[in-house]
Amino acid sequence: MIQFLDLKKINEPYETAFQEKLKTVLASGWYILGNEVSAFENNFAHYCEKKYCIGTANGLDALLLIFKGYIELGKLQKGDEVIVPANTYIASILAILQADLIPILVEPKLETYNINPDLIVEKITSKTKAILAVHLYGQLTEMEAIHEVAVANGLLLVEDAAQAQGAVSNSKVEIPNSKIVRSENRQSAVAYSFYPGKNLGALGDGGAVVTNDFELNKVIRSLRNYGSDIKYLNDYVGLNSRLDELQAAFLNVKLPNLDKDNEVRRSIAKRYLSEIKNDKIILPFYDNSSNHVFHLFVIRTQNRNELQNYLTQNGIQTVIHYPIPPHKQKALYSFNDLSFPITEKIHDEVLSLPISPVLNRDEVDYIIKVVNQWIF
Repeated sequence: MIQFLDLKKINEPYETAFQEKLKTVLASGWYILGNEVSAFENNFAHYCEKKYCIGTANGLDALLLIFKGYIELGKLQKGDEVIVPANTYIASILAILQADLIPILVEPKLETYNINPDLIVEKITSKTKAILAVHLYGQLTEMEAIHEVAVANGLLLVEDAAQAQGAVSNSKVEIPNSKIVRSENRQSAVAYSFYPGKNLGALGDGGAVVTNDFELNKVIRSLRNYGSDIKYLNDYVGLNSRLDELQAAFLNVKLPNLDKDNEVRRSIAKRYLSEIKNDKIILPFYDNSSNHVFHLFVIRTQNRNELQNYLTQNGIQTVIHYPIPPHKQKALYSFNDLSFPITEKIHDEVLSLPISPVLNRDEVDYIIKVVNQWIF
């Protein structure tokens, strides 16, 4: 069976370095917000070409802390509306709700799966104060267009890059994206996840916020630690959401290989795109740029269950990202009556093929061959 994602194989090359890091952390006697967390925050901020990185317990908390930070700074108030893609992982919406803000869902483009910038303006009201741009499946959303809408309407722009570590915009326009911020005249914040299956994955949960905004950085750094900068002195009603010292150590080991791993993912994706030729399957949009790191390679078909069963029978494991759209989840019952036909179509048809830095050429050959032989 070709596994969808072989985490053991991905992490095997780092085993010796991980063991050394474990010994270093154990010997330090400092297990919370120690040298490894500080080193990773510096390393990842440098990698992202931003001034500040704040390690958090996970990606959801990273988003939540951004919104709570803006509330503490008076840039958001509870009850404000935040534009968010209807087609996203539910964590994007949960962060908004947990900050006592109101998510306003907007349909995606069917081709890219990311939010359609042309539909944002019609959802803006006097209560709208921010846009949450999500770079789904590893592909940067259309930040240039979204940035223009945000500026024209005086809205904060937050990015969910949980699936897009290392994606880089080729745009010459000075706008923020998930790796590089070329615009120094406006502040932004980007949330990352280091869940084990991500392109840069820890051996447990982890997340981070990166930003050029000094005040936001300062507030989030406090909020993630019970709202405290000095022990036993609490300035805010904060959280316990600190990146673990050991996970930071492991991330420090893996970060230098992120760009190389992303290139391997792109090379596999390019083979899929050029060699999969089955008229029952719709391949994802890709413009051959560095704006996609292919966290996932997501195809569509109207006969998804049949295709998934066929691939399983032929020894290829696949995953559905995601079977139920957020607005149809029981947890979001107040959204259940809303209709988002494009989002619902995507969730009914998508299927993710294996793609990872440890997928070898023979396995890719086999996947392409089997997919092309599928008849329904």
